[in-house]
Amino acid sequence: MSNRSFPTEFLLLPFADTRELQLLHFGLFLGIYLAALLGNGLILTAIACDHRLHTPMYFFLLNLALLDLGTITTTVPKAMANSLWDTRAISYLECTAQVFFFFFFISAEFYLLTIMAYDRYIAICKPLHYRTIMANRTCVNMAVVTWGSTFLYAVLHTANTFSLPLCQGNALDQFFCEIPRILQLSCSDVYLREVGLLVFSICLAFGCFVFLVLSYVQIFRVVLRMPSEQGRHKAFSMCLPHLAVVSLFISTGTFSYMKPPSMSSSSLNLFLAVLYSVLPPAVNPLIYSMRNQELKDAVWKVMTGAFPERINCLSS
Repeated sequence: MSNRSFPTEFLLLPFADTRELQLLHFGLFLGIYLAALLGNGLILTAIACDHRLHTPMYFFLLNLALLDLGTITTTVPKAMANSLWDTRAISYLECTAQVFFFFFFISAEFYLLTIMAYDRYIAICKPLHYRTIMANRTCVNMAVVTWGSTFLYAVLHTANTFSLPLCQGNALDQFFCEIPRILQLSCSDVYLREVGLLVFSICLAFGCFVFLVLSYVQIFRVVLRMPSEQGRHKAFSMCLPHLAVVSLFISTGTFSYMKPPSMSSSSLNLFLAVLYSVLPPAVNPLIYSMRNQELKDAVWKVMTGAFPERINCLSS
């Protein structure tokens, strides 16, 4: 194949044309990235070090924090580097890695949010069976299946996407390498194969979405019938942060991929991509710790160094 079919590099969509705005973008993204590192890092450390948080709910939250760190690290550092050095280029191998890791982390996060909804459903609707259903081994198996299946899924999508010949140039209408933008460069009907895989992915995601909705319908039916105000408050404290994160993730991602073609523009694509790929990893730690007193106390202990020095943070 010629270099025309497989370019050696791609050109990403810049955030700004002037040097001043490029540096402003670099500073803004640096602040968001550091906030995401700090927030998710504190949650990881707090959950690992506080034995009170060694429960299924916080185990899944720990996995979510890892996925958030992976998602934002996949896209933001390269965008910051391009703004700082006034360039748009990303190599073919870098683009391949970015597509793989982004699809992997985003897919795993959505399926993990679905599992977390199931955990909350069992905790509130079937509390007497919670310890039996959500046993430690079951939770670990769920996490392993999520990470392993989405890893293989990302390999399949990445290999399929980059096996397509590209003859529509090498300029991507996005600030990072994204499968739909790469498919726009394809010059062969073979791209329909990847489109078919994406449609299958959307069907799976829709199934998870239906499960999420049904779970929360049942949860709120049970919560609203609770006679104790304290019980309702505890249940809402457990569910509302997760519901807020799910709503943010699904609404921004869905609108980004399902918006009408007539609404498509470079600036809108850029804005929506920031919303669903950069904003959630940065604000998720704040959302989860806002109403959760246990997590806030554990994070405060991490920040003030209040944990005993001999504590084994990796023990269960």
